[in-house]
Amino acid sequence: MVSDTQIPASRSAHIVWDWNGTLLHDTDVVVESVNACLAVFEAPPITVERYREEYRIPIPDFYRQLLGRELSEPEWLRLDAAFQSHYATHAARAALTEGAADLLVSWRGAGHTQSLCSLALHDQLTPLVSRMGIAGHFTRVDGSTGEGNRLGKAEQMARHLAALGAVPPSRTVVIGDAVDDARAAAHIGAHAVLYTGGSHSRRSLQRAGVPVVDTLAEAVDLAAELAA
Repeated sequence: MVSDTQIPASRSAHIVWDWNGTLLHDTDVVVESVNACLAVFEAPPITVERYREEYRIPIPDFYRQLLGRELSEPEWLRLDAAFQSHYATHAARAALTEGAADLLVSWRGAGHTQSLCSLALHDQLTPLVSRMGIAGHFTRVDGSTGEGNRLGKAEQMARHLAALGAVPPSRTVVIGDAVDDARAAAHIGAHAVLYTGGSHSRRSLQRAGVPVVDTLAEAVDLAAELAA
């Protein structure tokens, strides 16, 4: 874990955290929500293991793989509404990933900064982050307005970094649980570290060509090295 020693601002680093599957341990709730979507189309449910092997962004590609066909626009809207409804109802069951709260405190205490950029709907994300008692650790929290589910996080990440102001990409590390997080980091010229405890299996994450770790503590330690 990073030390609490204060460091000069010129040497500080910035972490952009992902939310679902990274800071928030909600994979079981997400898979239940996916299965609620599949039930709408009378498709069989999937296991957590299959989800972690098959999950991809853009999300319509994920459902195309599961359903074996393309979705029409009305079908996609119906599916997305089913997911959001089920997830919003059950998200309160999810907790922060073990050790996440302490890592947020220690990173900030070491003189670094951090923010949150997620494909979760912004209006659902911000109250949940506040309820978890961690909102004060972030310089900015950005959720999706909806299109990120189709297009991925890259453009949203670019807007997020621009809104942060004087945070250089070379000293920024994106920590997430999806290959799309690595793509978004590359899009803004930042580093990336991927965590195996969320939406992807280790095998899936290794295709991204960036460091892959099994704990958030390892991710934070590596972020400090990469941004040095």
